[in-house]
Amino acid sequence: MELSEILGKCDHTLLRPDATWEQVRQLCDDGLAYGVASVCISPCHVAAASAYLGGRLPVCTVVGFPSGASSTAVKCFEAAEAIGDGADELDMVANIGWIKAGMFREVRDEIMEVKRICARHILKVIIETCLLTEEEKVEMCRVVSESGADFIKTSTGFSAGGATFEDVKLMKASIQPHLRIKAAGGIATLADAETFL
Repeated sequence: MELSEILGKCDHTLLRPDATWEQVRQLCDDGLAYGVASVCISPCHVAAASAYLGGRLPVCTVVGFPSGASSTAVKCFEAAEAIGDGADELDMVANIGWIKAGMFREVRDEIMEVKRICARHILKVIIETCLLTEEEKVEMCRVVSESGADFIKTSTGFSAGGATFEDVKLMKASIQPHLRIKAAGGIATLADAETFL
């Protein structure tokens, strides 16, 4: 697999709380230079990054990040504000507490509400696989498949672990064909990235 093909599937990400605009601008420049899929940045930088990039590269940001425990209304507000600021893609963290409590209908309904706000914009749903049982992962594949979201994503990178080959295999076997998978967190080598792809 060519390096450009791998990079073209990567979201170049900077979500550290101490990230400055200068660092975000450098991230944008690197993203343009290397041909990544998007830059993923904190909501406070979306308007500036969107203006700086001028449509040359998609801007992604996060909703309910990193815990997923915000209310549905707050997630919808975050989504609407991000889109208004110029975000092209949103990475929403599912409510992990609801998942652990078996409240899958509520999780699905919340994702559907955020997707309604997103409309044509890409919505990726982070399920934080490192915190879930195999049964919960399979159930979340069903929920996200039914929700209208575009991607199911393994991890925030801010919890106890990131993507594993086993989780991605399980997700691939459990999602509906229209849903895509994003592996995230702990992918440190080109060889690993190629294997995930």
